[in-house]
Amino acid sequence: MKEVILSLFAGLFVGILFKLIKLPIPAPPVLAGVIGIVGVYLGGIVGDWIQSYFRG
Repeated sequence: MKEVILSLFAGLFVGILFKLIKLPIPAPPVLAGVIGIVGVYLGGIVGDWIQSYFRG
């Protein structure tokens, strides 16, 4: 849970900093970003499953 809170604060800090110096926020569109994160997470799960399957 500590990592989640720290990453939230880091994201907030970066978002505020980018707005203050008038740069575009370095994030993908909301839906595409969420889908990408879910894909990476599921890919990690499938990768673990494949490794355990072939290890025996």
